[in-house]
Amino acid sequence: MAFSTDSSPKRTLSSLSLTSSAATEVPSGPLSGPSDTTWRRQRLLHIGSVQTLSAEADTQSTSTSAAETAPILRERPLMQKAHSSYGTLPQVTTKRTGFHLRPGLSALPNLAPFSSSVQPHSTSTSPTRPYHGTLDRTSIFRSGRPISAYDAPFSPGRIPGEAPDVATEGVVRMNGIRVWYSSFTSVDWLHDAIKDSTRMYRLRRHKSIRGRVYNAADRFMGWVLVTIVGFLTALTAFLIVRSEQWLFDIKYGYCATGWWKARRFCCPITSDALTFALGASTDPCRSWLSWGEALAVTGASPLSRILVGRATYFLSALLLALVSSLLTIHLTASTSFVTRKDSGVLSPDFDTPTEDGKRFAPPADSPARRKVLYYAAGSGIPEVKTILSGFVIHGYLGGRTLFVKAVGLALSVASGLSLGKEGPFVHIASCIGNIVSRYCVKYENNEGKRREILSAASAAGVAVAFGAPIGGVLFSLEEVSYFFPPKVMWRSFFCAMIAAMTLRFLDPFGTGKLVLFQVTYDKDWHAYELVPFLLLGVFGGLYGAYFSKLNYRWCRDVREKTWLRNHPVAEVLLITAITAILSFINGYTLMSGTELVYNLFAMCLPGSPNTHAGLCVLDPGKQTFHVMRMIAVALVVKAALTIVTFGIKVPAGIFIPTLGVGACAGRIVGLAVQYARWRWPASPVFASCKGNTSCIIPGLYAMVGAAATLSGVTRTTVSLAVIMFELTDTLTYAVPVMLAVLVAKTVADALEPKGIYDLVIELSKLPYLNAKHQYLWGGRTVHDAMDTGVEIIDSGRTNTVRTLRDQLARLAAAGYANTGLPIIRTDSNGKSRMLGFMGGNELEHALSIIAEDADHPVSFLTGVRRFRTFSSSSISSFIDHVEDPFDLSVYMDKAPLTISINSPLELVQQFFVKLGARYVVVTDADGYYEGVIDKNGWLAFLRELETKSI
Repeated sequence: MAFSTDSSPKRTLSSLSLTSSAATEVPSGPLSGPSDTTWRRQRLLHIGSVQTLSAEADTQSTSTSAAETAPILRERPLMQKAHSSYGTLPQVTTKRTGFHLRPGLSALPNLAPFSSSVQPHSTSTSPTRPYHGTLDRTSIFRSGRPISAYDAPFSPGRIPGEAPDVATEGVVRMNGIRVWYSSFTSVDWLHDAIKDSTRMYRLRRHKSIRGRVYNAADRFMGWVLVTIVGFLTALTAFLIVRSEQWLFDIKYGYCATGWWKARRFCCPITSDALTFALGASTDPCRSWLSWGEALAVTGASPLSRILVGRATYFLSALLLALVSSLLTIHLTASTSFVTRKDSGVLSPDFDTPTEDGKRFAPPADSPARRKVLYYAAGSGIPEVKTILSGFVIHGYLGGRTLFVKAVGLALSVASGLSLGKEGPFVHIASCIGNIVSRYCVKYENNEGKRREILSAASAAGVAVAFGAPIGGVLFSLEEVSYFFPPKVMWRSFFCAMIAAMTLRFLDPFGTGKLVLFQVTYDKDWHAYELVPFLLLGVFGGLYGAYFSKLNYRWCRDVREKTWLRNHPVAEVLLITAITAILSFINGYTLMSGTELVYNLFAMCLPGSPNTHAGLCVLDPGKQTFHVMRMIAVALVVKAALTIVTFGIKVPAGIFIPTLGVGACAGRIVGLAVQYARWRWPASPVFASCKGNTSCIIPGLYAMVGAAATLSGVTRTTVSLAVIMFELTDTLTYAVPVMLAVLVAKTVADALEPKGIYDLVIELSKLPYLNAKHQYLWGGRTVHDAMDTGVEIIDSGRTNTVRTLRDQLARLAAAGYANTGLPIIRTDSNGKSRMLGFMGGNELEHALSIIAEDADHPVSFLTGVRRFRTFSSSSISSFIDHVEDPFDLSVYMDKAPLTISINSPLELVQQFFVKLGARYVVVTDADGYYEGVIDKNGWLAFLRELETKSI
């Protein structure tokens, strides 16, 4: 920053000489909700500055230089009085005054770190004058806005008429006030646990009737929320399924008795039959008109009708995929999600476009920008896993993402792409859980508690996807959730039950089933069938490992390093066009993924007119090999398309394409065994059939093959087996499914240790700490993992608002967005004693409040005496008794987790995994400060460890 020092007569406005209207708008205190990000950033940019206005500046008040020399903003922009919004842009209801508004600010160029010996050229208020009450010590710490900070005051939650508990409220503050979490920062599980424990103690100690009512309401609130989440998840799933059915069928034709009806509901009698040749007139349902019949001229040949129908199918598929991709890219890019809880200076990708669409380039020495993510793209399960593991991604579970995910999912699946809608239901349900939890302070102000609702929502998502509530709970436990205590399990079970029950009443398929491919087999399996089941397990493991490898390399080497990276819409259209062309190879490639799985799973009933698209072989000698060849072609086409499709910028799941490939392989094996039984009926192998010609069920092999393949791709075991049991309504086939799943996982792990979700996390560079992975530390020590270059605050020196701002800038330049600054005291021997720790967000918030006095000293008092002198339990009273607002110890964690430098690295791993630490301070054998290990730094260390071990 450069400020004019010309002594010519100019109008000078001191940062303290503001208009009366502006002076009345004072910033909020440490317990207020976050202010506007740009407002906070501007205050830190212009600490101690003076605005100089010349005659030329009067006529050019809208120039950029005016923004660079603007004074400290005393007026805080008023926000809409509503719950803090994740995933929506901040809405300012009053204009900022005193400087030219520039909506686009780069991450660091205007906040370059200053060295301790160089000060910015500015004329600030007297650097040596004592504090004389420039700020209102009472009102500054009180906000008229609704409290949305995570450390809300105790007073609103206290039961009216009850005596305060001063000791409890004081002790909990020893852990320091936390203001909010920025995107891609880790949750402080310990602090959230302490805060919730104190809240519960405060409620439980009241034994009056009113206190018992409050206690009951608090306990019941979690059950109310999961009930609402389960109901809304089922309703959303119903709308998506019905929309996807109609959009998929509209590519073929329309219903003459009602254009809004899908073919299943227009022709309920023949809904299981499929007319492979588009435009053919062999369909007995005359209510359904193909586009070939509707658009072709009178007297047109059957060939011309088929061509018209296929052209309409092709164009419709392109249009549906195009709309889905445009919604995903333009509405859910991660750069568009800037909330009030994001840091103004610590976020390396805080870069919004200016009014003319330009962006500011970051400095050359700034940390690498994060990869731009499209929140509605993909299945969402890897990101939900990351969030539940303790990281914050603002906007990913917001209302905008929910809308785009739901609408885009119906469009992308209907386009015929090789993807499914079942996996994204987990993301959709989590969005619903996050939105619903905002309306309960207990979950809104506590990220640790919020994840309990998200775990239950994930179970509901799987429940509506597969009609398997028990499997949904186990899937949330095994694959998604990071912290799953018994209370969360019970609520997840209840939430999944509500979702499944509601979806059953809504009946999305009109058959009384929760999912289309839900089947029931009435025959038992035989001992000799364990061999083909074992082979299917091997196939599932091989396919899962190599699918994960090929998709990972396609995304890394082709999608990210070629022209496809900058043209995601073109990639979607290209893959859609290829998929539409290949779909006309045969009838099985033309089917939707769900319908194909349904027909492959189906059991052929003797005498039934429904042959399930020719999959029921009536004459094994003539039909078996022809049907096997058609299924094999469908398997190859679906597998190849899924490799290049998964990861494109549309909402897409991996479950249905994987089930389809596995079901194709299983049906081929089942038909082979059926043919062998027909060819050699007297063989001792088939003696258990006792002459029964229908003792072999090819659909059972398809179901086992689908389970094995899905296990090989996702590496789920127990939950997947239970989902299959619920799909078949029986435990008769528990042994075949369990055998195939275990073999598939074993083979896949041997070939590729990471499943598809872990590889997606790696590609997206998401900060996920895998608690299940075992690391080999070798000769590495804590010294190899700790960071000694973190900025520190020495309480023995004179720390001013300006110097702390400069340290915050250096912290941002070094990329330590997820950590903070250790507060130390240097002893006479030159070594540093640890006093506490202050997070970067807390320091930014504190400095934005006292930004007017740039050179006023800032102190970090320690001790507990102040907490024991309260006469009131109101946190406002606590703030009123603070002698100096420049005492920042209220934000200080006076008891950070520490570890000796001689400790083994496994102990550090357990600190982060089991204690949920956000950072760990390293000390030497004498207790002196050595360095810091934050969670993101630990993840980088683990990635480096994995790379070197390969």
